[in-house]
Amino acid sequence: QVQLVESGGGLVQAGGSLRLSCASSGRTFSSYAMGWLRQAPGKEREFVAGIIKGGGSTVYADSVKGRFIISRDNAKNTVYLQMNSLKPEDTAVYYCHSRSRGYWGQGTQVTVSS
Repeated sequence: QVQLVESGGGLVQAGGSLRLSCASSGRTFSSYAMGWLRQAPGKEREFVAGIIKGGGSTVYADSVKGRFIISRDNAKNTVYLQMNSLKPEDTAVYYCHSRSRGYWGQGTQVTVSS
């Protein structure tokens, strides 16, 4: 069973930055697209960013466009989410996800203080 393990979450002040990482235990990581989603307290899980298997194309939610950057290193079986200019409304548990394979990470908490 493939495992996705996120790291890099934490507490940061508004305007700060964090970089999340998601490492896959699978050997076919480069064959599928990956995404980041988040879930804030009392809200539904929402899409944040996605990247195709080769890394050449990305897509973002309007709420994070221009502030977040998704990338991947297939040699390290890892996908990243660089989060800049963080806002209190970015506070959530962030999950990495492969929709095609149905893989989910356990989530990492990001808290942005005002």
